Amino acid sequence: MDWTTPLDGYCERLGPGLWAEPLNLLTNAAFMIAAVWCWRRSRGVWLPRALSALLFVIGIGSALFHSFATVWASTADVVPIGIFILAYVFAANRVFWRLSPWVSALGAVGFVPWTMLLTPVFAALPFFEISAFYWPVPLLIAIHALLLWRRWPMVGRGMAAGTALLCQSLAFRSLDETLCAGWPIGTHFLWHVLNAVMLGGMIELIRRALLAGPPRGG
Repeated sequence: MDWTTPLDGYCERLGPGLWAEPLNLLTNAAFMIAAVWCWRRSRGVWLPRALSALLFVIGIGSALFHSFATVWASTADVVPIGIFILAYVFAANRVFWRLSPWVSALGAVGFVPWTMLLTPVFAALPFFEISAFYWPVPLLIAIHALLLWRRWPMVGRGMAAGTALLCQSLAFRSLDETLCAGWPIGTHFLWHVLNAVMLGGMIELIRRALLAGPPRGG
């Protein structure tokens, strides 16, 4: 594999160069702003702080990809996202379901076969195939929201809001190339902005749940 192979997968990029995707590059600052905001609010609470640090790394990795647009930069983009998802599943299992560390970790590992099974399903659906790898994530969050809605309303509502935001951001990610002819800057930058809001909100939900403690009867 040639790690320096150039990639061109977004409407905004018309050629090589560090500034070929200015909006896609600059909007990664949203991840970093959200990460700093969550970090400052999570003083003394290690789980949301760890997630905040990972969110900041997501911003760096995505910025590298939308600057260099090579295979190695793509890896720097997707690996932190994958680690964040696994870390958040672990955190959700620990905080929302009060599972042991080992069971929570096992549940996080279970996200891998979940994604492997569902990605081909989404890939077979019109519109969903463009972001097929990501759609299992909002589906999992939605399941958590439904199961927690009555048991822990604050968390259930927060998970539902996260699901809605992530579906919107995935829609913009999927429409980037489709709308390119009439909207040359594309819509991928909205994926960044909405994801930053969504991920920041999901970290904040962990922090609030930790401080509030389990619901009555939970």
